[in-house]
Amino acid sequence: EVQLVESGGGLVQAGGSLRLSCATSGFIFDDYAIAWFRQAPGKEREGVSCISPSDGSTYYADSLKGRFTISTDHAKNTVYLQMDSLKPEDTAVYYCAADYSVPPGRELRSHEYEYWGQGTQVTVSS
Repeated sequence: EVQLVESGGGLVQAGGSLRLSCATSGFIFDDYAIAWFRQAPGKEREGVSCISPSDGSTYYADSLKGRFTISTDHAKNTVYLQMDSLKPEDTAVYYCAADYSVPPGRELRSHEYEYWGQGTQVTVSS
């Protein structure tokens, strides 16, 4: 059974940092694309970043490049999202997602992902 468990969310002041974790199990880590999405109240789910653990390829939403960094720990089958210089508009529920086959160019499209975690709340105060 594929499982994705997010953690690390919380309340932080603007300008601060958080590191989210996505612990995975039930599949071969290197065979899947793993991504982070977020959804703010009243807004559509938005792709944040994606990584291919097999070769380390990474993808970011253009608006978040330079502030967010995705990485993996193969020993723990875990994906991290380091978020720096946080802004109030980063407030959202952050979700981890995984899929075996994501077409090139569609790494940040939510409907390409079959497996999802339960989400973790990130709140950035001004």
